[in-house]
Amino acid sequence: MRRTDMPWTEFDEAAMRRALELARRGEGLVEPNPLVGAVVATVGKSGTVVGEGWHARFGGPHAEVAALAAAGAAARGATLYVTLEPCCHHGKTPPCTAAIIAAGIARVVVATGDPFPAVNGGGMAALRAAGITVESGLCEREALRLTAPFRKLVTTKLPWVIAKWAMSLDGCVATHGRESRWISSEESRAIVHELRGRVDAIAVGIGTALADDPLLTARPAGPRQPLRVVLDGRARLPLDSRLVQSARESPVLVAIGPEGPEERIQALERAGCEVWRGREADRGGRLKALLAELGARRHTNVLVEGGPEVHGACFDAGVVDEVWAFIAPKIIGGADAPSPVAGKGSAAMALARGIDIEHVGHPGGDLFIRGLVSMPR
Repeated sequence: MRRTDMPWTEFDEAAMRRALELARRGEGLVEPNPLVGAVVATVGKSGTVVGEGWHARFGGPHAEVAALAAAGAAARGATLYVTLEPCCHHGKTPPCTAAIIAAGIARVVVATGDPFPAVNGGGMAALRAAGITVESGLCEREALRLTAPFRKLVTTKLPWVIAKWAMSLDGCVATHGRESRWISSEESRAIVHELRGRVDAIAVGIGTALADDPLLTARPAGPRQPLRVVLDGRARLPLDSRLVQSARESPVLVAIGPEGPEERIQALERAGCEVWRGREADRGGRLKALLAELGARRHTNVLVEGGPEVHGACFDAGVVDEVWAFIAPKIIGGADAPSPVAGKGSAAMALARGIDIEHVGHPGGDLFIRGLVSMPR
């Protein structure tokens, strides 16, 4: 039940914002579990934080348990602030509700509920049944955003899709001769490598693979080793490409269509690649089927790095959740220079997808815009 009889105090809000800050430390380490942070505090005229914790790794202690351990005996009679409803079931770890009750916590403030079917309101109900005061809804919007990839995977069985591109000020991702290295600054590329190191998969089209011969690895390595995915309807990925040559060290999945020649498929498999066969004739249907496959593998975050046709297919299919766009202060020009998003596009301005901007930065002189994709209003 959301607290409505009186406002939360400044300390309540500060403690929850601290819990949200702690939760972000788990990025790339806890997926497919959610990012969760927790703070234990004694609340009087002025609150005192006695314990902090966050979910630090998949299969490890949950945030509440870590915060309670840090608080020790001071947790008795205290308030627990947690960004997601505590679990009430046995998974890889015992239920957090049992630890909260045993610690003697008097009050629990929850930012938002957990949509996972084994929890979904049951955690808060179990705490109330034990006589603990439970309030929810503090910093809910921020907590919903923090757990959006987890929530999408749980409720739709599909991963969160991030579309990334670098372009010139006049909207080109390459010259008319298809040269693209380097549009963005070294600082911008470092941000992309950090992102690569915490996602589950990185996808590019065969056009990008042929033109750039990319490795699609994070440099330096991050907490995750992403699956490298090439959308390659006719299995054209060269056997001497850097992706294929490194497939035994870092996994590569080649997503082909029904027209992929069997001899090419077998050659890629012998070279160490995994080949996923999409049965759908149209690109959009095959793309959705591939994302369903990645969701079944419990991939939480998928980064799509292009090129234009792949980005266009993703936007046409309505599967993009977030955009990372790096705009370099350069003019490339040329009527034939490609833009970042091809595909069918929007037939009318009213049908164009909007971006709810969350961050604007200036790495190395570039303009970096990050935001959520919103549907046409």
